[in-house]
Amino acid sequence: MTFHPSERRGIGLMLASVALFAVNALLIRGLSLAVPAADGWVASLFRGVIGLAVVAVFFRSGFMPGHLFKNRLLAIRGLLGGFGILVLYLTVVELGAGRAVIINLSYPIFGSLFAALWLGESLPARSWAWMVAGFGGLLVFLGGGLDLAIGRYDLLALVGAVAAGAVVVMIRQLRHSESTATIYAAQCLASALIAVGPAAAPTITLPSPAIALMTLAAVLVALAQLAMTHAYRSLSVARGSSIQMLLPLVTALGGWLLFGEHFTAVELGGAALTLFATTRILSVPAVKTAEKSATA
Repeated sequence: MTFHPSERRGIGLMLASVALFAVNALLIRGLSLAVPAADGWVASLFRGVIGLAVVAVFFRSGFMPGHLFKNRLLAIRGLLGGFGILVLYLTVVELGAGRAVIINLSYPIFGSLFAALWLGESLPARSWAWMVAGFGGLLVFLGGGLDLAIGRYDLLALVGAVAAGAVVVMIRQLRHSESTATIYAAQCLASALIAVGPAAAPTITLPSPAIALMTLAAVLVALAQLAMTHAYRSLSVARGSSIQMLLPLVTALGGWLLFGEHFTAVELGGAALTLFATTRILSVPAVKTAEKSATA
């Protein structure tokens, strides 16, 4: 298979973003084990503050800070995104990097559902079938088997995935009126504001090496976000999202090698079904109901 040079560059950037996202999650997990004060609240605070700094330094021309307080949808996107980031890091600390990321990467299923409900996108029957299969696999993975005994942090991670699915739909609406920098900054601002209260005191007690590593993790995730955004300029959503499905595999492998995280055969089967169903949903283009009616 041959690729256009721009597409090869996009694939390279998307693979780089996968690696950077995985390193970020593993760094947060390792820090929380070594320094308990470096918890999910602190990680969320650092990600928000460093993200805002990256936007302010590198995207000054496209960043419209006044819109953060005037655009209601942008504000809601920021709050939901900030909440989702906090939930991701809280669950990385409590569940392990691999498990938390696997649950989080189910968000495209919820995003497709919300797009059908809010944007009037029409999904073919096979997409709905894969959605049901994905939910089934997720339930098996969360329950660790057929008894479906789901823990509270698993449920919290699932809520985070639902929030991320809603954020994706909001971004699709906002992209026509707001720049990428402003949309990203809304999440960073909300992430910092949500976490600053609980994270302020623990942050002060962190040793210098922990602060340096937490800063590094925040920089890496900002670079990952930028790499992914640029990659989508030359890749289809289906191809880009399929590459992103490597993230839970890479993170789970890292969690196993570094921290001894493990999964049962049933859990792995449920996770594989969910991730495969997600790639199948993403590979089918959605059609606005109005457009479908117009061509009928």
